Amino acid sequence: MPNVHPVFDLSDRFVDAFARSQPLWATFLGISGHDHEWGDLGPEGIDALEELLRDTARELDALPAATTDDDELAIRVLGDIIASELEPVEHDDHLRDISHLTSTVLATRDVLDIQDDTTPEGREALLARLASLPDALASWQRRIELALDRGIVVAQRQVHSVIEQLRSAASDDGAFARRVASLAELDPALADPAGATLPAIRERVRELTSFLEHRYLPQASTVDAVGPERYAREAERHVGEPVDLDEAVAWAWQELVHLRTRAEQVATRIDPAATLPEVLERLHDDPAFGAPDPETFRQLMQRRQTTALEQLADTRFDVPDSIRHVEVALAPPGSPIGAQYVGPSEDLSRPGRIWWSLADHPHVPLFEEVSTAYHEGFPGHHLQLGFQTMHTGRLSRAHRLLSGTTGYIEGWALYAETLMDEFGALEEPQYELGYITGQLLRVVRVLVDIGLHLEQRIPDDAPFHPGEAWTVPLAVEALTDLAALAPAYARSEITRYLGWPGQAISYSLGQRTFLELRDARRARDGAAFDEVGFHADVLGAGAIRLDHLRELVLRER
Repeated sequence: MPNVHPVFDLSDRFVDAFARSQPLWATFLGISGHDHEWGDLGPEGIDALEELLRDTARELDALPAATTDDDELAIRVLGDIIASELEPVEHDDHLRDISHLTSTVLATRDVLDIQDDTTPEGREALLARLASLPDALASWQRRIELALDRGIVVAQRQVHSVIEQLRSAASDDGAFARRVASLAELDPALADPAGATLPAIRERVRELTSFLEHRYLPQASTVDAVGPERYAREAERHVGEPVDLDEAVAWAWQELVHLRTRAEQVATRIDPAATLPEVLERLHDDPAFGAPDPETFRQLMQRRQTTALEQLADTRFDVPDSIRHVEVALAPPGSPIGAQYVGPSEDLSRPGRIWWSLADHPHVPLFEEVSTAYHEGFPGHHLQLGFQTMHTGRLSRAHRLLSGTTGYIEGWALYAETLMDEFGALEEPQYELGYITGQLLRVVRVLVDIGLHLEQRIPDDAPFHPGEAWTVPLAVEALTDLAALAPAYARSEITRYLGWPGQAISYSLGQRTFLELRDARRARDGAAFDEVGFHADVLGAGAIRLDHLRELVLRER
């Protein structure tokens, strides 16, 4: 039965208007029809977005009351989306759009690789974007010039990262040249016009990086910390509920001790005579525990995704046929190290895809990546986001495409890793240890993210540098010594946290919420508890704030 409450029509219209206003993000969201344009990335584009949000909020307030649970969900979620999008504008965060991982200017690089190039129309749209990229970069620069005029600047560390990434993207073998070459290979008739776009792109990037280096950087802040007020606001937005930061830190120290103990126990199964650091070093450096090259690694991760779907899709999860495939791809050179999932398009014609950016290493260590595959793909992000995208019968269009806090999305993905550990899918000790070190990473994130941004001291009874103040070198050491990250990756991660306050803590805190909800449902339902049904309820709610999820999952029916 179709939904008839007017909130569903408003939701449809809002998504269309949002896509017109933000075509760059429409491509990431899988909304078709805008892959040929960038939209206004300057101050006027932000003003237009704010106007759209406020107009939609007024329409939402004027709607009649909900008559069904689905109506109530759609109304609340649309309100949450509007509030979440408005908050950064109201606090001038759009003028702080220079960061290691989340800058709009870096998204202009990344979007070129995910947009459709399988059809003539898709390739023409890609060519149009390449041709108009210099204008898009110029409009973004106007936003940053306004920030300078208003004295709103980010830390120097973030500026250096963006400059370096832009220069890498514009290099002879960088992301832009590679995309032009791939377009020419796909359609030789477009080779000349595609190649003609590169000189203008490179010149605009040169001008932009010069502006950032010589005008912005001298005025950028020397302080990385954003302070308690902004941090608390950002943490709530990412986690999806207010966060008791002191409680979160205390919990993270306890989890750290528990996970380290388990890691040491598993390490003895790999080499009884070695210490945990020695085992981790061997797993990282010994080619016997890795893939010989990136392409072999990609194939191994693709095979693991396929196997997991075949084994669990009908027994542990109810997975629709339309999302029973996820692709694994290698990210362009110069991308931040790590894995990232990009969900399927709205019409599911573009499959979900895991993009892996690998460190420069003689081989690819595997011990941590198996759990990462489950996190990014199935049953992690791919199941959650794919399920949400295709769940048209109950969720509004805005809910399916625009909703989602990091606490829910990343919390589910970490919870999925735990499920695969429980299911026995980490069949070798090295993969189990990789899972544990991944859990350690997310717990250490809680400590260093809060510690750095609030400029805290480490507790006197902590098992790591007790009583010392958190610093960037100490945070890097925590990631390398406690979470087994390679030094280059650890430095990249700390730069990411400092440019994205409150986001890093949402993984572990979100995972904790899912585990708590499962325990609460099991305690409530007793022998009637159905884990598959619990997962269906969680996924069926769509990505929402965690406080809202608690209400839906635990309410009596």
